Amino acid sequence: MSRFAEPQDPAFREMNTSLGFDQRMWPHDVAQSRAHARMLAARGIIGGDDRDAILAGLDQVEGELRDGTFPFEPDDEDIHMAVERRLTTIVGRPGGKLHTARSRNDQVVTDVTMFTREAARSAQEQLTTYMNVLVEIAERHLDWALPGYTHLQRAQPIYLSHHLLAWFWMAARDRERFAAVERACGVMPLGAGALAGVNFDTDRRMVAAELGFDSVSPNSVDAVANRDFILDYLSAAATCATHLSRLGAEIVLWSSSEFGFLVLPDAWSSGSSIMPQKKNPDAGELLRAKAPRIVGHLQALHGVMHALPLTYNKDLQEDKEHLFDSVDTLRLCLAAATGMIAGARFDRERMSAAASDELIAATDLADLLVKQGTPFRESHGVIAGLVREAVESGRSLADVAVPALGEDARAVLAQSSWLESKASEGGTALARVREQLEQARALL
Repeated sequence: MSRFAEPQDPAFREMNTSLGFDQRMWPHDVAQSRAHARMLAARGIIGGDDRDAILAGLDQVEGELRDGTFPFEPDDEDIHMAVERRLTTIVGRPGGKLHTARSRNDQVVTDVTMFTREAARSAQEQLTTYMNVLVEIAERHLDWALPGYTHLQRAQPIYLSHHLLAWFWMAARDRERFAAVERACGVMPLGAGALAGVNFDTDRRMVAAELGFDSVSPNSVDAVANRDFILDYLSAAATCATHLSRLGAEIVLWSSSEFGFLVLPDAWSSGSSIMPQKKNPDAGELLRAKAPRIVGHLQALHGVMHALPLTYNKDLQEDKEHLFDSVDTLRLCLAAATGMIAGARFDRERMSAAASDELIAATDLADLLVKQGTPFRESHGVIAGLVREAVESGRSLADVAVPALGEDARAVLAQSSWLESKASEGGTALARVREQLEQARALL
């Protein structure tokens, strides 16, 4: 008999249930339940016949969930209760023994840990694909010149390969962050019970080994309350999405008529409903817009966890939608970034023309004076004056600089000189770019 005299309000039931979004964790719940049933039998907590009935019933449950015939009921509060209810319907009394020595508290957090571990692995795989594409496109455009920018103003010329490899190293850091998330998901919480452990001599390490965990949580209170691994995932996803938003911003700029540095593939573009000439970089724009969505999920979960007393509170049900949406959003963003870069057609002449503006060689002229013995601050002022004179008189920088500085200035103002002079480690000179490519290939 229920302890409540009145039925629950429908609005409360809707608020309280999580089945609408947590049913995607069914593969993890079924796998966990199989491992738990085997352990219970191995420890003599349930009989072998009960174990076999449970495992056979879980096979049927898995088949129904996989092919979409699972009969969900209005009273199914979450996927965990739905699986157990259906199992008991199929096998009878043995199904009621599955929940021995576990609580929904440790069951749920174990499923979420397994889901997050899988998501972290998937992100690493997608990032590796993206990184491979960046390296391939960089090698294909090794010596293509374009302007580098600061403040969105032409600053110094670089090679396109060098610029693309900047995105590679960002992705490499992102991949390592997700590897750290995967490591954080290596501790199994199952066995913590509701919060204090369980009243049976279980073998947690047997279950951990079957489910692919490296170890078990040493403290049952922490195990039930812990959602740090989700925060870790959301943090890694927020940083990765922010990187992709910057890529998206550059794609939008570079594909515009004003820049004209690249043409996007049709597969990652859209047309205008009214203007036939338009080819819109929608995917790049969405990369910009998706990043704050994931950042918002990170902040929201921090809000859920903030000042939350130990151990389990219903607040923790709010962890899943933030996680699930971030996983789905990041998956799409990485696919878009990879597809756009792989299919982009770069305009070598347009980029080279933009990189041929003599004014962006001003720093090289200042360094010429430094090599001749002038302190840099003095040389900076001298060259700034020459640039101002060239702009105000409508002459080229060479017309002004060569008479003032001599013929050495003419050699400095040759475009190949601007690029190949950046020979410091990590610079844009071709020898250094080739070194980067070797490092990138080794990392992959």
